[in-house]
Amino acid sequence: MKQNFMAFMRKLGVWKTFLVQKVTLYSQDWLKQVIQAQNNWYQIAHDWTANHAPTVANRYDGSPQWFKKGIFLLPWFCVLIITLNYFDVFDRKPMIKSVQDPNVVVVNADLRKIIADGKAQISPFIEELRASGRIDFNELFLSRIGANVTGRVSEILAVPGQIVKQGDVLAKITSTELTQSQLAYLKAKSAAQLADQAANRAKILYKEDVIALAELQRREAESSSAKAEFRAANDQLRVQGMDQKSIDRFAKSGVIESINNVIATIPGEIVERKINKGQVVQPADALFTVADLSTLWAIAEVPESNSYLIRKGQKASLIIPALRNQEIGGTVAHVDSIVNPQTRTVVVRMELANKEAQIKPGMLATMLIESQPIDKLVVPLGSIVRDDNQDHVFVRINDDVYRMVPVKLGPEGKGYRPVISGLKEGQEIAIEGAYHLNTERKRQLSGGSAK
Repeated sequence: MKQNFMAFMRKLGVWKTFLVQKVTLYSQDWLKQVIQAQNNWYQIAHDWTANHAPTVANRYDGSPQWFKKGIFLLPWFCVLIITLNYFDVFDRKPMIKSVQDPNVVVVNADLRKIIADGKAQISPFIEELRASGRIDFNELFLSRIGANVTGRVSEILAVPGQIVKQGDVLAKITSTELTQSQLAYLKAKSAAQLADQAANRAKILYKEDVIALAELQRREAESSSAKAEFRAANDQLRVQGMDQKSIDRFAKSGVIESINNVIATIPGEIVERKINKGQVVQPADALFTVADLSTLWAIAEVPESNSYLIRKGQKASLIIPALRNQEIGGTVAHVDSIVNPQTRTVVVRMELANKEAQIKPGMLATMLIESQPIDKLVVPLGSIVRDDNQDHVFVRINDDVYRMVPVKLGPEGKGYRPVISGLKEGQEIAIEGAYHLNTERKRQLSGGSAK
């Protein structure tokens, strides 16, 4: 076995020697042919020059031998330079750095024009809190109007969307309860008048010593009691919807009216109606809702963890998607003093002017609230890129080299984000053009070069 192996190795050595000799021979022949071809081309060029430009040919013939050899070697030198340039031998910014560290990017002159450098620094940071909210009625200008008596709806005079003034009649209710109250009023009025007359007669008789003092006092007490019952009957009619002028007219005429009017208590628009003709209603029923829509409330719920940042009077704005993301500026009008135990949130309220009636109650909105300024290490939004589900900034290493560094940042506020970790104060970073730097970094990683 060993002898066979040694014989094979000898044969392999013989073949190797044979191949080397053949390759050397062919290379020498090829080189001789190339040199011969080059000499032939030079001779052709020399003959042509001698015929057309003999002066140049004579000067060449009289030149030193080293010059002639240099002319002969010039094409080979050019081929060498082209080959070295093709393999980036003369590139001052080789991509070996990007290959070794995928977070490093080398910028070129064009990219440098769109990049701005700056330093991470501590500045007063105004955090912008975002909270989902809605548009609601201004409860100071909202009235839910109900019936004053139990009865049946006999007439409806107002419909949703109608603009009404304070005192307008919205509906009429036929009520036997009102009839009984009016009858009781007339009886109380008559009893009060009779008791007053009896008390006046008793005063006269007492002066003439016809009756005793006790009798006079009894009749005066009866008169006072009758007057009190009369005032109570008057108040009952007012509670049931009759104003004092109507009561006074009723007292003079004595004509009982069973119709009770449902009156608008504030001016505004009827936004809701819960009443139909023939319906029996109770005093506890809300029949109409009237609202002044010239001012509205924006209500938002802020997590209790952020509630300490909000104070009444702080600047705030509202974005309403239904109005093409229109942004409305304002201030915080109210912050609740309690936390909702179910949602663990605090209600925040803004007041909105709605003179053009574009904003409607029930619309969804996003409330942006500016917190109190706090000194924090911040970076501008233009310096941040999102890669692999994490925030990064580009730290400047030298004139043309940047390193992408992961950072942990807080919520945005006024074009900046606070740095929680990953960056120190005073570090030089790219404050603009981070997106272009990241694009160039990826391009260089894929095989491109910074030229």
